Amino acid sequence: MVSKRVGLLREIIPSLARLAVLANGGYLSAAHETATAEAAARQLGLEVDILDIRSAGDLAPAIEAMRDKTKALYVCQDSFVVANLVRINGLARESGIATMWGARAFCKADGFISYGADEADLFRRAGDYVDKILKGTKPADIPVEQPTKIELVLNLATAKVLNLTIPPSVLALANEVFE
Repeated sequence: MVSKRVGLLREIIPSLARLAVLANGGYLSAAHETATAEAAARQLGLEVDILDIRSAGDLAPAIEAMRDKTKALYVCQDSFVVANLVRINGLARESGIATMWGARAFCKADGFISYGADEADLFRRAGDYVDKILKGTKPADIPVEQPTKIELVLNLATAKVLNLTIPPSVLALANEVFE
């Protein structure tokens, strides 16, 4: 999904030449996602800036430094980033930078776009796992499943603030659009 997210940013912002990737470098999964996003961006001919944030004090200087360098910020999620999502979205909007997230809730909080697993569907499917375990299936015998329902969510109010026009081809793919 990381490559698809980067590709969507490029499709929506054709003039995009540089992508900023914001990640908590202290979180192992973020390091992997950062590397994948960087590789995907470079395949599209984009330059990449990695913004390693580890405290709330790192956010404003990191995003502000990108103000005139990029139009897009790919955000790697972890608990620290989630706790600061409103601030990240606000700082990015003030700097004229579109944010890419992995779940719809971040668009609802003034993020620009998200592409990722439908979290409500994941929770429903988790209930199936619990049901199987309660009926006696050993957890080790239950296969790990990948998400099957992926959603694209756009925030048109944020797009308007950023002066971005969403191509009709992307709008047609959107599962949800916030006005």
